[in-house]
Amino acid sequence: MNPPKVLFLVEGFTDIRFVTGLSQISSLTMAIPAVAYAESGLKERLQASNASLRVEEIPGGRLAFQLASLLHLLKHAREFDVVLCQEVLRGALNGTLVGKVTNTPVITYMNVAPVEYFRCRYERRQCSWLTAVVGEAVIRTLMIINGKLGTCCVALGPYLMKIASNYSARTVMGLYYGVDPTYYRPVNEREKFELRTKLRLPPDRFIIFLSSRISHEKDPETVLHSVALARARGLNAVLLNLSGGYQDFLHLAKTVAGDQAQEWVLARPPADPTTELAAYYQAADCLAQASLAEGLGLSPLEAIACGTPAVCTAVGGLSANLNGHARLTPRRDPEAMAREFLWISENRQAARAQAVAGREFVIREWSREKAFRELADLFETVRDVRTTQSASSHPASA
Repeated sequence: MNPPKVLFLVEGFTDIRFVTGLSQISSLTMAIPAVAYAESGLKERLQASNASLRVEEIPGGRLAFQLASLLHLLKHAREFDVVLCQEVLRGALNGTLVGKVTNTPVITYMNVAPVEYFRCRYERRQCSWLTAVVGEAVIRTLMIINGKLGTCCVALGPYLMKIASNYSARTVMGLYYGVDPTYYRPVNEREKFELRTKLRLPPDRFIIFLSSRISHEKDPETVLHSVALARARGLNAVLLNLSGGYQDFLHLAKTVAGDQAQEWVLARPPADPTTELAAYYQAADCLAQASLAEGLGLSPLEAIACGTPAVCTAVGGLSANLNGHARLTPRRDPEAMAREFLWISENRQAARAQAVAGREFVIREWSREKAFRELADLFETVRDVRTTQSASSHPASA
């Protein structure tokens, strides 16, 4: 049987690992905002890859994209077996509405907790109380509409699945792009030293890796404070951030720790996740991920697959998915996080043993192969249901 024809509707940035995986299990077309496609680096990376797909670049800002993508869907949706919508909000609304009009199956994908993430903006005083109330009402309304009109919602991990099931009658758990355990793998001490040399990282420092973008739901302040505390107690640590907002992180570090931050804070642009990122996990002594809200946390899973201990905030999907596999600390508690850094430095074998044991969990539950096999099965199921319904509504002439 031919692979299903899938239209992936993207409303912002998306990860190349998910796009390349989709291209391997379907005949893929991606509709994406032209500006985000170029600015995110995805266009350049896809052109350099061997991925087989068609890309439809849709021009315009947020409002213009909303209208243009709606018209694009109305014109082309019937050509596809499935429309896959990134997230469950404004972009998905176009997809689910057109899906009903054209009788095309529409799958939404929940990768974040929309309400919880939005609340972080108010917590950070990035919006007024009125904006917070109205914004949350709009988000919940969009989730209700898309949940009722969509064919199915795929939710990343057990925590988001519980949230999504409140809005969508049919919800299944997805693994997004999963973790490739052949790429994310443990290395020995000699290889670790060689990687630090190659990556121009200090060979004799305790390296704490913050593999996270700087956005409203993240909590880099707690990581910075916790590393400063651990350093004050004798840990010769450096903190490394790779992200598109690395310049913002450097500015934040100076705000939190003053001019001395330049002695122990490193920040660089994001590494290519398909060829460069694993080396940073392997070169680090531990990963830190502090969040105000979190849907899952794939970075800790990637670190654990490398045998690198992870210290994370016990919120949302981090708590639901990593208990027993990572060192979990209370929300906004730099003291607790600092204690974990010190424990890892003083108990390196035990900390690594926990991470290596967690690697088996990642291989069993979160492998890339499993992620796309299950998504491919869902596409086939949805296509088969549509074919059956079409046949029953148009019976052959006697």
